Amino acid sequence: ALVVAPGQRSATILGAGYVTVLNAAQATASPGEHARITGLVVGLAGNGDEIDLTDGSVKPAWYRKDTKGREYFERAATPGGGMAVPGTMLADVIGEAIERGHLLPGYMAKYLPSLIETVNIAAASTLLGAMVGLFLSLMVTRGLAPVPWLVGPLRRVLDLLRAIPEIVIALVLIFLLGGGPVPAMIAIALHTIGALGKLFSEVNENASLKPVEGLASVGAGWSQRMWLGVIPQVAPNYISYALLRFEINIRASAILGFVGAGGIGYDLRNTMSWGQGKFDEAAAIFLLLFLTIVIVDQLSSVFRNRLTHGLPSAKVTL
Repeated sequence: ALVVAPGQRSATILGAGYVTVLNAAQATASPGEHARITGLVVGLAGNGDEIDLTDGSVKPAWYRKDTKGREYFERAATPGGGMAVPGTMLADVIGEAIERGHLLPGYMAKYLPSLIETVNIAAASTLLGAMVGLFLSLMVTRGLAPVPWLVGPLRRVLDLLRAIPEIVIALVLIFLLGGGPVPAMIAIALHTIGALGKLFSEVNENASLKPVEGLASVGAGWSQRMWLGVIPQVAPNYISYALLRFEINIRASAILGFVGAGGIGYDLRNTMSWGQGKFDEAAAIFLLLFLTIVIVDQLSSVFRNRLTHGLPSAKVTL
């Protein structure tokens, strides 16, 4: 409990934990985040945080040391200021990026490992989702399914996986498994299974059944008929859809970083939460993510075009 003398205007918390303010009608107890409570105040306070007993405000320990952070703190604590005005934050991000433009290459190099982690999450989830989605797509394609009565239930499973957003699955998995890239990979992979399973099944329906019938006539099993009779016909479309999904998953893995799933999104959340003084780093992360998505999009577009249309034919002039 924090007991203050009559007329005392402020008190500094010496030690972190739960604090009770006995004579303030209103206060904020905070270790860096704000939690306003009324009446007898019981809340979390960080070591060195200062409570102003005249108006119930709390100034974090860094408030007295960080000029830029202090300015942002005061704006964020003002109704309608700071974080509540997206346009103001955007202007601050652009302003700091221009002012410290010479530091952006260094920041981009600093956050490159986080970007690689984000791309790895997207790649692993895309590979896993594509493999499982391919198998399920063959199981739900009418005319190819080995167990016809399973077509309906499996289609509903794919619908369910597509309907639940990745961020919802990630939040549940983070609660169960803790933060990190594994919950993000599982969440994105599950959504990818639903999406690619649907797309692959539509591609399978356009495949010719003559090779399948020919293989069946010589005693080939279901897996042999699929591997030798169907997949070679539609493999370019499979890869094209998987590459497209990989681009989408890069964006998704960056977004999931905001909820603690690791990668560059986690760093972006931290820099944006810090406020002024870190906005230039946030701008560098935005730029790095934008360039990555553009490069992946262009490379995958070229690769998809070659798969679906083939290489340009060589012309020989005599």
